[in-house]
Amino acid sequence: MAEIRGRMAQNLALVLGAGGAAGNAWLIGIIAGLAEAGVDMTKRADLVIGTSAGATAAAQVRSGIPPAELLASVLSPPTQPAGQTGKPPPSPLPMNAVFERMRAISAAATSAADLQRAMGAFGLESDAILGSAAGERWRATVASRLPRHDWPDRPMMVVALDAHTGELAKFDRDSGVTLVDAVTAATSLPGSVPTHSINGTRYINGGVRSPDNADLAAGYANVVVLSPLSLRTGPLPEGQFEGLRRRPEWGMNLESQVEALRKGGSRVEVITPDTESRTAMGTNQMDLATRIPSARAGFEQGKREASRLTFV
Repeated sequence: MAEIRGRMAQNLALVLGAGGAAGNAWLIGIIAGLAEAGVDMTKRADLVIGTSAGATAAAQVRSGIPPAELLASVLSPPTQPAGQTGKPPPSPLPMNAVFERMRAISAAATSAADLQRAMGAFGLESDAILGSAAGERWRATVASRLPRHDWPDRPMMVVALDAHTGELAKFDRDSGVTLVDAVTAATSLPGSVPTHSINGTRYINGGVRSPDNADLAAGYANVVVLSPLSLRTGPLPEGQFEGLRRRPEWGMNLESQVEALRKGGSRVEVITPDTESRTAMGTNQMDLATRIPSARAGFEQGKREASRLTFV
């Protein structure tokens, strides 16, 4: 193991996981709390990887805005351009029906690839019902949430899936895709908003593959994972997208990914919501009303967690 570590560059990957509106706010709170305690991940991370809500958080973390200001923006009432609300467009598909379909797809899947293809097919099937206008509104909503619309100079990756094949898509500044389109694709929830088209290919939310996609940090000497949903004690909130059931043998759960990273020589620390943060996030993490309490709880938790990150 020491030999492996010696060959690895002394660098740091920050992994920001999925978790809806509450999860995004909690991530920003954690980042701000860590910075308050002297661990500024916006400056120290050599790579930021974002999945679903974590994709939006990654763009926020890489925006160059100090963590305290990012937190203040979550805690302040949002100001939106005329005609925009900052809320996801209402779906003509009842969300309980969407979640039920997702659970059925998950139960029938025989492999991770099978699950990803089936979820992509569900997204494509839903496009005709949701309509193209819903996709345009969702892109505008995503754009309104990003502090900057240009890719940052420092490395950042957001995760989506090809809706046609279920294959992994990793977007960064060299992918030839705008930041707004990349984050829109990475947050396109099948059945809730339409799949997102980029150069003729349609994409869905990268959380279908994994809530965290921490395995994409392979090769980094140090990895910090902020995971709003994974490794929670007790059952996941009812009807949450990131609650798709994946069999442990598929290797898409966080425990398996962390184990693989450590076997590869990485030092890994995982931070998940503590009791206070879970209470603040509630049972419906897509509810915008959870954002302020989640950010506040995350901030306090982040200050407490900083002592664990002695290697950062």
